[in-house]
Parts: sequence; C-alpha cells; structure tokens
Amino acid sequence: MRTAVLVDPRYRDHDPGPHHPERPERIDAVEAMLHDWRGAPIERVRPRLASEGEILAVHAAPLLEAVRATEGKAHVAIDADTHTSARSYETALLAAGGVLELADLVARRDVQNGFAFVRPPGHHATRAQSMGFCLFNNAAAAAERLRAEHGLERIAIVDWDVHHGNGTEAIFYDDPGVLYVSLHQYPFYPGTGAATDLGRGAGTGFNVNVPFSAGVGDLGYALAFQEVIEPVLRQFAPQFVIVSAGFDCHHRDPLGGMEVTEEGFRAMTRSLLSVARDSCEGRLLAILEGGYDLDAIRGSSRAVLEELCRPDPPVEEMLGPAHLFEQLKGILAPHWRL
Repeated sequence: MRTAVLVDPRYRDHDPGPHHPERPERIDAVEAMLHDWRGAPIERVRPRLASEGEILAVHAAPLLEAVRATEGKAHVAIDADTHTSARSYETALLAAGGVLELADLVARRDVQNGFAFVRPPGHHATRAQSMGFCLFNNAAAAAERLRAEHGLERIAIVDWDVHHGNGTEAIFYDDPGVLYVSLHQYPFYPGTGAATDLGRGAGTGFNVNVPFSAGVGDLGYALAFQEVIEPVLRQFAPQFVIVSAGFDCHHRDPLGGMEVTEEGFRAMTRSLLSVARDSCEGRLLAILEGGYDLDAIRGSSRAVLEELCRPDPPVEEMLGPAHLFEQLKGILAPHWRL
C-alpha cells in the first residue's frame, strides 16, 4: 500500500490579507515539494466539502454560522489574528472535508498512511470559537468521524505545532476516548497548555502537555518522545494516530523559537510510526497546521513524507538522561507508567 497525500490549489482561496503569515503561498511550497518528489510512489487524493453535520460534530452551531456569514465578503476579522476573505468559508469546508476523506482511506486500509496538506489550519478552533488563524478544527473532526463511522474507540492526537492546540484540548478535555498530546513553546500564544492540565472527569490523564522553553531543539523533542510520549501512547494503545503537524517549531520560522530541524521532524515521525505499526496496523494521518517559512515547510514536509513512505523505520538509539523529564513524569505518574 502507498502513502497518500491530499492537497488542492483551491486551498489558496482563503486569503487573510496582505502580510498575514498564514498566506496562500504555503500551499505553493507544498506543491513545489511534491513536484520535485523523487521518493517512493505516492497516491494523490482530492478533497471534498465537509457536510454541515460533520462540522457540527465538533463545533457549536453559532461558530458554523459565524464562519458561513463571511462568505462572499472581501474581508472579515473574526479576531485580531483570524481574518477571512470571500471564499474562506468554502475553503475551510474543503480543508475539513479533505482531512475526513483521507482519514476514511487510512481507516479502511485503502492506503498505508497519509498527509493532508490543508489550509486554513485548525487546532486553535474550540467548539464555540474560531481563533488563532483557525476556522474549523480539522483534527477534531477527523477523530469524531473515525469513532462515528469506523467504530474506533481510542484515537491519539499528537500535536507538535509550536503553539498549544487549545481548541483540540478543549473539545476532548473530558473524553477518555481521545488522548491529546501537545508539545509546544510555553508560555506562548494562546497562553494555555500547562503540564498540570491533565483533563477533566473521565478524561483526567488523557490530556498530556509537554511545555517547552524556547530553543530546546531536536534533542529536547526526541527526549520528550523517548521519556514521556511514546510510553504513554503505547499504554493507551491507539487504534488510529492523528498528527497535528505544525512546522512553526522549525528553526527558520518567524513566529516560533524552538530550533527544530528537518531531522527532528524525521525522528518524531519515526517514533509515531513505530507506535502506529505496533498498535493499529500503521494507521496514521498527518495534518498540516502552522508553519510560516516557505523553505521550512518544503523541507520539513519532505522529511515527514519520506518517513511515512519508509517501509522499515530504523531503530532509534537512547538519546540522553531520563532525569530531564522527571518533573513532568511525576505529574503524569498517577495516570501512566513512565
């Protein structure tokens, strides 16, 4: 089975305005990477529009109506950061629907795994509020569809975007069926994502935040996967892995400060593929979130895609001392064996 990619020129039709970092050229960077692709054969998938019901599975009706009300208007400011253009509503439906289309293919094992290169991104959109460049929460919609349409009971969402995915966290904060794991610069926009935010009620322990100081780079992320994330994922035993793949933790990104390189993204992808192969027949879907340097998007997307296409990932060596994550492991100890 091949790896599938989903991208469409219509994702350029969402235009937040001049000088906005979440710009249409981000899709051009992905298309340039795919045009030069010399790796294993990949399958191209076309998106569809998400239905109203698929959006309402994770969002309140007023949010949907607020985004729909922007249709045909040259410019609407939903908040200080989140702006729309005349075709943003349709583009957001196409982004969510594209993710759902690819999630279906991976869930059915029609393809090996996949990467949905969509915009606008989604992980900041809460049940009731579009924010942080995000209109609809694509990853959350995918998790709900996998449960409703494919009968899956345990979905893991791993979010390595430089910003904490407050929307995804909030939507599943009391839900033990979705394990949400976020690695992010902290404190940073949107101000959420403390290590002690573990979930609520039946969902307590199923929300795992790894808040980083700026500049930890590849080694810090690799250690987090080794010491915390991979052990938690293996105990959770997901039936499907979703990756909120933001490339704004890349060292070139103008908004972040995490100093990750393409090799860091490779290592994270290898770790998640190892879990997916052992736990859920390799069913993994990556979704583009942030990332605002075009060269970084091209290089990082290629690195992740190359790993997705690799038949047998190499075994990772131990990378450093376990004590670096002792405080975080202490917070998680009541819920996971670390």
